[in-house]
Amino acid sequence: MTQDLSAIGPTPVHFMMKTRLQSEAAIEPDPVHTGPIKKETQIIAIYGKGGIGKSFTLANLSYMMAQQGKKVLLIGCDPKSDTTSLLFGGKACPTIIETSSKKKLAGEAVAIGDVCFKRDGVYAMELGGPEVGRGCGGRGIIHGFETLEKLGFHDWGFDYVLLDFLGDVVCGGFGLPIARDMCQKVIVVGSNDLQSLYVANNVCSAVEYFRKLGGNVGVAGMVINKDDGTGEAAAFAQAAGIPVLSAIPADEDIRRKSASYEIIGRPEGQWGPMFADLASNVATAPPVRPKPLSQDELLGLFAGSAVGRDVVLEPATVFDMMGREDITKPSLEVVYDQA
Repeated sequence: MTQDLSAIGPTPVHFMMKTRLQSEAAIEPDPVHTGPIKKETQIIAIYGKGGIGKSFTLANLSYMMAQQGKKVLLIGCDPKSDTTSLLFGGKACPTIIETSSKKKLAGEAVAIGDVCFKRDGVYAMELGGPEVGRGCGGRGIIHGFETLEKLGFHDWGFDYVLLDFLGDVVCGGFGLPIARDMCQKVIVVGSNDLQSLYVANNVCSAVEYFRKLGGNVGVAGMVINKDDGTGEAAAFAQAAGIPVLSAIPADEDIRRKSASYEIIGRPEGQWGPMFADLASNVATAPPVRPKPLSQDELLGLFAGSAVGRDVVLEPATVFDMMGREDITKPSLEVVYDQA
């Protein structure tokens, strides 16, 4: 026999739930803040091809900013978890994802001191990511930011928050700052090679795409790393309508010190003035709408011999694929009438 559930009235549980929801709905939201703004944090996302020198640039930039009296937070958003390695002299920094998992198994909550560490005034942390083949790096980024929000991310009092993102990974988590207006501006790091500029151009395309959807993030400029003077990166920046914030030369002293986890962005050092200028440019550069290049325009920045622009596409044939000329067989495709 089937019971007519519609004839059953509200249970005590339903009544209690309804009452609780009504009580929550009756609570007035906090009034909109109308007082003076005491502090404004610049949140800046730095993108670039893997291995192009984002971590090197950010470690030295954040160090210089701290020496200039700014309160800076550096957040590594790369599954390799190598953003803070130079800052901490090669020492591994416990990641938020790894720490969160361990704390959860132990029935404990994550605290600031478990995931955030400091050196000479620079605060730094790593979001981390899954091991190869064991999860989605983009989802790891999203989970990491959810944890940061629980730790009070939006109430922290920093002058600058610098986010280090891979630019050649296109899944949603890595585009989070642009898609959700989590930062005010983006900086791209590139060099005088096609692949890094291809990534930089893709980042500009993403920024422009979300601007057309109502987003507010813009590109503040480009840092040219390992600049050998050939000029392709500078030409790209000019064509895309973004400024060059700094050109870090391809210098053996820089390479050697970076490889040994040495900070070169010190005010008293040889390279101090260069990073001081970069810090000033990063702080003041306004976010602008970039003009992404087409594939042909991007290739046009390089000599044809360097990028294979003179190659002609030759269509394959059935004989190429099967070793014989074969008769096309009728398919069993079902064709539906127009609705």
